[in-house]
Amino acid sequence: MRKSEVIAAESVACLNSALARLRDIWEEIGIPEDQRLQRTDTVRKHVNLLLTRMIEEEESLKERLLKSIDVCRKELNGLCLELHLPPFEEEEDCTILQLEKDLRTRVEVMLKQKKERLQELKLLKEREHDLCDLLCMPILLNVDDHGVPSLEELDQFRRRLAELSAEKERRGKEFVSVKRQIILCMEELDHLPDTSFERDVVYEEEEAFCLSKENIASLHELLFRLEEQKTKNQVLCDELRSKITELWDRLNVPQEERAAFSEYMTTGSKAKIMNVLQEEADRLQKLKLQNIKNVVEVIRTELASYWDKCFYSQNQRLGFAPYYDEDYGEDLLALHDAEISRLKHYYEVHKEMFEGVQKWEENWRLFLELDKKATDPNRFNNRGGNLLKEEKQRAKLQKMLPKLEEELGVRIAGWEQEQDQEFFVNGKKFMDHVTEQWEQLNMEKEREKQERQIKKNRQLEEEMIYGSVPKTPTKRRVLGSTTPGKVRKQGLPSRTPSRVFKTPQSKRLEKNKENMSQLNGTAMSGGCHLSIPAQRNISVNSVASTYSEFARDSTHIDSTTTNSNSSENFQKLQNLMQTLEF
Repeated sequence: MRKSEVIAAESVACLNSALARLRDIWEEIGIPEDQRLQRTDTVRKHVNLLLTRMIEEEESLKERLLKSIDVCRKELNGLCLELHLPPFEEEEDCTILQLEKDLRTRVEVMLKQKKERLQELKLLKEREHDLCDLLCMPILLNVDDHGVPSLEELDQFRRRLAELSAEKERRGKEFVSVKRQIILCMEELDHLPDTSFERDVVYEEEEAFCLSKENIASLHELLFRLEEQKTKNQVLCDELRSKITELWDRLNVPQEERAAFSEYMTTGSKAKIMNVLQEEADRLQKLKLQNIKNVVEVIRTELASYWDKCFYSQNQRLGFAPYYDEDYGEDLLALHDAEISRLKHYYEVHKEMFEGVQKWEENWRLFLELDKKATDPNRFNNRGGNLLKEEKQRAKLQKMLPKLEEELGVRIAGWEQEQDQEFFVNGKKFMDHVTEQWEQLNMEKEREKQERQIKKNRQLEEEMIYGSVPKTPTKRRVLGSTTPGKVRKQGLPSRTPSRVFKTPQSKRLEKNKENMSQLNGTAMSGGCHLSIPAQRNISVNSVASTYSEFARDSTHIDSTTTNSNSSENFQKLQNLMQTLEF
């Protein structure tokens, strides 16, 4: 049995015990039966009334619980709709009291959620309003002030505010950075804010400045204008400094006067500095007009220098007639100023090409110098080892020059196609100029070769007619075998005493006639057979013409000692050195 049933049974037992006790009391007192009935009926009515009241109270409680359940259900349904939540599911086999409690508790929880969402929505909207007002942006999320936002709407609102906050942070940093640059530019330009926007940028607090896209764009535009003006001032100051330096040089201004003005000639482009530079340039310009002749002569010297740098031909130089005009005046000075400015610009535009051509010219002159030394008979007097070095350098240049010419040719061709004009060196196209130089070198070599051959033939003819006297020149040591510490004694070659075989005059004349006939016939083609003394009397020119082979052979022997032909090359070297000894 339930405890409540036990208690009910005990209540009934108590009631019966109480009635029995009342009956005993009545019996002891002697209350008549009719009065006992009345008293018992009074007890019954009293107990019945008490129980009836209790039952009514419990029934009233039940009704209140049922009404509360109905109210909570309705409220829950409304809250679920407002909070965008699914309907509340009641538990099955639940008592009225438990159901009412569950519904009432759920209502309280949902009311709390509603209040929290509304409070957060209010704060988010206030924050959004502040950010949009600062960024001058429209309010994009419109939520009913009396409605309850969903969790998705709140999350979207938070992301929106995070984006606005990040944009505010970015624009704020951008504003601070650009503002700092603007202030520096204004200080550099000695510029005071003269518009309301400039005053807002410079003087207004950073938090109060409207960070709209338009204002940020205007901020950058203002900075661009100031930097452009700063750049113009800097360019103008640099031009004034260059002009002042140029005029100082042309007017031969003393160093003391220049040093007094040096503080304005380094850096800076403020209005004060620019004004000082302009005043100095104007002063020098007046002095220039007062010393036109001297200035023109200085410019002409500079023109000649640039003509050389630009490889101007003589016709091109003659094309500038004012260079040769002696009627000095402002017009002549203006023409020279214009021409030197044009030439400087022309050189800067073509500087890369001119430097390449200059490099070729320098290497070409060095090559010609070394090539000339290679044919100089006195080159064997060199005891410092420079002979082999010069020969190696000449061979290196001979290989490098064609590569440099090819590279310059490609670059110049590309430049000509890009600029749609031809590139001239000394009035000629570069490759034509190069070809002409090589042709002149080859012609000179051919001429020298012919002269040597004529001289050799003449000497051979004289030896065949009159005979030859053997001479022993000073011996030369083999290259690289000089003993340190010993001083080489030089002197004129001394004749070595030797026997000269003389023949009678008639016999010698006969022999000379025979030799002459052979010389006229086949002697030049190798048909002449010289005597032993004549063969040993090798001329300096014949030795000089074989040194290139000697240098190549010696270099080849050094670099290819393991080559199969090394012994043959070494034998050639020994033979040549023996020839040099004699």
